[in-house]
Amino acid sequence: MKFLFKIILLISRLPLRILYLFADIIFFVSYYVVGYRKKVVTKNLKTAFPEKSNTEIKTIRRKFYKNFSDYMAETIKSFTISDRELRVRMQHLNQDVFRQAKEEKKNVILLAGHVFNWEWITPLATIIPQESCHPVYRKVNNSFWEDKVKIIRNKFGNKAIEAKEVIRHILRNPNDGNSVYMFVADQTPHSSEVNFGINFLNQPTPAFIGYDKLATRMDMIFVYCEMKKVKRGFYQVNYYRIEADGEKFQEFEVVKKFHKLLENTINKRPDNWLWSHRRWKYAHLIKTFEK
Repeated sequence: MKFLFKIILLISRLPLRILYLFADIIFFVSYYVVGYRKKVVTKNLKTAFPEKSNTEIKTIRRKFYKNFSDYMAETIKSFTISDRELRVRMQHLNQDVFRQAKEEKKNVILLAGHVFNWEWITPLATIIPQESCHPVYRKVNNSFWEDKVKIIRNKFGNKAIEAKEVIRHILRNPNDGNSVYMFVADQTPHSSEVNFGINFLNQPTPAFIGYDKLATRMDMIFVYCEMKKVKRGFYQVNYYRIEADGEKFQEFEVVKKFHKLLENTINKRPDNWLWSHRRWKYAHLIKTFEK
């Protein structure tokens, strides 16, 4: 594995224009030769968009595989890409939400989806006024690759926190406007954790709700990250503050609002979301469901 990682690092130092040639090869093999999770992707798309024709579904599917291949190349590049290059390739719009949080002395919870390329949001730590920026991640079973993934997550001054530890960390530290926590919040809960579900993309969907406890217990600022692929290798992320309907968030309110915002983003550019994951495999275990 060490030898493989050394090769990955060498490849990572290549210019992106070269890495995209590899991405084109990955696309051809995964789409036309291997058919990587093609049945899963097709089923997900048809269920999410029952109004679309087979031709439209195939078009979205093909574009998705191209975006997914680009994502793989960009993730490899993440090991060595500079802050300067990422600032050019990823625009961070509407940064006022972070200045407002600092003025209000409230920590920020960022909620993003698996929209390409969520991995490139990490240089935000070098831009915002907050002192600490914590990407939240799920632990990888292999300890070697766990350490290597953390290299990406901890770049640019970030301090990554494992998902099982983040709530405890937030509750133990002051809510003073100096910390930002980044959640990729459309994760599929573990089968033992499936409880709450919502209607998302035309189907009952188990929802990760860990951050909902923070919304109801603590006066923090919740921000939706809308990712947009401008063109190959260039992205924008716009930050929108999620407001409570009343004086404070009710139970599951922020969860439902996040998924509604994410659904709107996916509808704008459906090929840019991660359709290859089995997002609905535990839908039958939902105990509490809200439309």
